[in-house]
Amino acid sequence: MAVMLVCFLAATQTQAQEVMIQGDLVSSYVWRGIYQTGVSIQPTIGLGVKNFSLTAWGSTDFDGTSASRGAAAKEIDLTAAYTFGTSGLTLSVADLWWAGQGAYRFFHFNSHETNHHFEAGLAYTIQSEKFPLSVAWYTMFAGMDKNAAGKQNYSSYVEMNYPFSVKAIDLNLTCGIVPYGAVNQYGNERFAITNLALKGTTAIQVTDSFSLPIFVQAICNPRTEDVHLVFGLTLKPSYE
Repeated sequence: MAVMLVCFLAATQTQAQEVMIQGDLVSSYVWRGIYQTGVSIQPTIGLGVKNFSLTAWGSTDFDGTSASRGAAAKEIDLTAAYTFGTSGLTLSVADLWWAGQGAYRFFHFNSHETNHHFEAGLAYTIQSEKFPLSVAWYTMFAGMDKNAAGKQNYSSYVEMNYPFSVKAIDLNLTCGIVPYGAVNQYGNERFAITNLALKGTTAIQVTDSFSLPIFVQAICNPRTEDVHLVFGLTLKPSYE
């Protein structure tokens, strides 16, 4: 990932580039249908050159506790992605690190000692205004994701999203599935539906020139029989 970052930054010096920064404030952090921690701030910075992008995303909670990870909540995810023209197909590689505050060994990558999870993803969006369904498959191929025998488990997650709008509200339906046993990551020993969600996004007009995007997401995890209702707001500069 570090080599990719250096190459990417070098490329941005000579080619047209896009930069995105924003921060989300959420009432709770729920990942793929699984509760992580309470009120959190989640910043994002992204760089894009043509069809290639590099994104850094993080999450830090306010009370310093994580129900699912057992340490003060702190996560940093780095993702490199390439979109194949207008085909709707995107390939991504991500470094997911959620060891928590105080687990300082970020640059430790030994397979059986690292806190990193390396994940590959392949996503496809149907190029249709009437039916813009997207399907993505993510598999952890290296790092901390091990089974009981100490071998790579290749934990996977499949997600389908369908966006639509009702008046001024942008809505998105999500169905997330764990296709086979992934006890360490998702808590299931076999196929399970872990994430059914409906997200609504709109904007509050504060002044003539400034609006504040907000969202509400209702989430159900059928496997754990748990439900969540998350409120969030997004702060980002205008790029116009």
